[in-house]
Amino acid sequence: MTEGSTDAPIRPELPALASMSLAEVARAAAEKRLPPVEQWTPAHCGHSDMRIARDGTWFHGGTPIGRPALVRLFSTILRREPDGRFVLVTPVEKLDIDVEDAPLQAVEVKSEGSGRERTLAFRLATDEIVIAGPANPLTFRPDPDGTPKPYLHVRGTIGNGIEALIARPVFYELAEWALAEARDGPPGLWSGGAFFAFPA
Repeated sequence: MTEGSTDAPIRPELPALASMSLAEVARAAAEKRLPPVEQWTPAHCGHSDMRIARDGTWFHGGTPIGRPALVRLFSTILRREPDGRFVLVTPVEKLDIDVEDAPLQAVEVKSEGSGRERTLAFRLATDEIVIAGPANPLTFRPDPDGTPKPYLHVRGTIGNGIEALIARPVFYELAEWALAEARDGPPGLWSGGAFFAFPA
């Protein structure tokens, strides 16, 4: 699996979330049609010589992958193993990939409704759309300095699947909405019928 190894068709980039209705967002999320990587059981073939940096940049052989379409393609065959390792999987091979933090990044958010009726839709840097809810929860984990960092579960097993780090500007939007709605309880946001508390 190298940068020039495939010319597989990639779906065109989506418009910005702000210009999409909630129905369009939901349809785009439902149409993601990812490969069934959880069903594939190929032999382990070593390391891909690829890594994903903390800022979400994908590298191959120490060089950033400059083609967004190629990054999107690789992101669709990314899987997390039960032991926590990340791998790129096809029906015929499985290769390790180093991930410094979360493999994906949430770079845009759209909110509709308020309170318990709110829906939060996130756009990833790979153009995938994920709607937060019970199957795709928001969680927080501390950075080495103790600062809480927000993550969105994207796919796989909750707690050991593929996550997206929520970019700082997006988190600031979420925090503003949470603080505006906070009453007597802790700040947080509803989405898809689930409440996600923010760290105090």
